[in-house]
Amino acid sequence: MIDVGGGSVKLMVSGRRTLRSFDSGDELSPLEFSRRVSKLTEDWSFDVVSIGYPGPVRNGVPCGDPPRVGRGWIKFDFARALGRPVRFINDAALQALSAYRSGRMLFIGLGTGLGSTLISDNILVPLELGWLRYDRKRSLLQQLADGSPERLGLRRWRRDVVSELGNLKAAFDVDQVILGGGNAPRVRPLPRYCRVRSNVDAFRGALRLWGDATGVIAEPRGSLWEIRTQ
Repeated sequence: MIDVGGGSVKLMVSGRRTLRSFDSGDELSPLEFSRRVSKLTEDWSFDVVSIGYPGPVRNGVPCGDPPRVGRGWIKFDFARALGRPVRFINDAALQALSAYRSGRMLFIGLGTGLGSTLISDNILVPLELGWLRYDRKRSLLQQLADGSPERLGLRRWRRDVVSELGNLKAAFDVDQVILGGGNAPRVRPLPRYCRVRSNVDAFRGALRLWGDATGVIAEPRGSLWEIRTQ
């Protein structure tokens, strides 16, 4: 189970709590990615691979190169390079999938970027809310993500995040908002309709791409995903 981020690539295998990682960045090609994954997992036993991908995914495969990572990901044969069947899902959608139980839920990732996913009645819809305007000068991505807590000051950043979370909850009419990403634990006070999930929890969603122990599986439907019980 692999989570590809703008700063690092994190790996975990089901049945263990050990997390391994290596640095990513603009020069990380898919070939180098595959080589480093294979090297780091030589002593792991696994049958399939789920990849949380920081870019657009359609029908379970990348359809655009991710930002802040090298190029050439769209046509690369990952299954051949890794020697296992591979399934892709947007990284924010992966974290949302791990947290979803029922009803309408919005996931917001506060990290290097601003990830976003809506799940309504077992249909997962990847979003790009970071493109929405915060004001005349900045988008939500520019105002809330990456180094914004340091740039704005933690108190101002917290106030802006909580305000925008309230707007998004109302706009999408969701029951709850899930926060993920490295900056999520810094949101205080946490609105009563929010809960925070760690990045490690995202790996639970990776199991659902193949079917978890409870029989829950997510299957691609174009750019959407259908969550059902086998």
